[in-house]
Amino acid sequence: MKRASGIRLELGLMALLAALSALSICAGRVWIPLTHLGGENDPRWLIITALRIPRTLLGILVGAALGLSGASLQGYTRNPLADPGVLGVSAMAALGAVLTLYLNLALGSPWILTAFAMGGAAVGVTLLILIAGPAGDAVSFLLAGVILSSIASAGVALALGLAPNPWASSEITTWLMGSLADRSIVEVQTAAPFILLGGALLLTTGPALDALTLGETGARALGVSLRRTQTSIAVGVGLACGAAVAVTGVIGFVGLIVPHAVRQFVGERPSRLLIPSALAGADLLLAADILVRATPHANEVHVSVAMAALGAPFFLGLLIAMRRKLA
Repeated sequence: MKRASGIRLELGLMALLAALSALSICAGRVWIPLTHLGGENDPRWLIITALRIPRTLLGILVGAALGLSGASLQGYTRNPLADPGVLGVSAMAALGAVLTLYLNLALGSPWILTAFAMGGAAVGVTLLILIAGPAGDAVSFLLAGVILSSIASAGVALALGLAPNPWASSEITTWLMGSLADRSIVEVQTAAPFILLGGALLLTTGPALDALTLGETGARALGVSLRRTQTSIAVGVGLACGAAVAVTGVIGFVGLIVPHAVRQFVGERPSRLLIPSALAGADLLLAADILVRATPHANEVHVSVAMAALGAPFFLGLLIAMRRKLA
């Protein structure tokens, strides 16, 4: 029953993603209906090919990476509050990117910034798992996330305060305010291989995540290697979230909201949550990006602000619901 519901959900999410992708290509300061384009000589094609198609592809990739990472972390930790943003993984990735901007290392090659961001995310996930333990409760994971976020925030604040020039300070601020605006096909080509590789690695952990619902002892009895699973989760989230942060900056709450929204349709089995969470994450981020482009203000609102406005009340409601359940 749940499996059939999950298949229908995946098909519905893919149909929604196709519709949102078409809308994303058309929407902007200037609405460009695809049916009214006058061929390749139409100057509006440049807007579509150089700006809107890369932005749409990046929204899909980053949203899927965040949604899948959130579902994987929640399945591994058996903790509904696990999320790359809430637990400091995205902040550590941003710290890695900020270090390259502060030291002017990214001028030589954009791959350096991507590598540092992925390294920061991997360090964040590893420290999170080591501090809280694979069977940590909600409090321990939240405290571990606070520690990582504090370390990353302190490092970013120090880099901002000691920035050698206004350009570096402006670039650092840009990465802290996550956005899909003004991204080109270069950013897509930079992030896509690592997001796809990290996502594929996370998808392989499905059977192990199912076994972990029985606890560590039960998982070991079924032949699951906890060390291998932990490494796969750390590397997969590090690759996916690190590459996402490297090209868009920090965009929070996608990995927290999406698994909870999807879980009611597919059940509690973690492996069935992975693909729908990736699709729903892409849908959510793409829809949020379309909405911020539709704002009437001269300056576009950053998509991270829109996600925070949506995610903070959701997070608060989740905490209240958990508190009532425990009471």
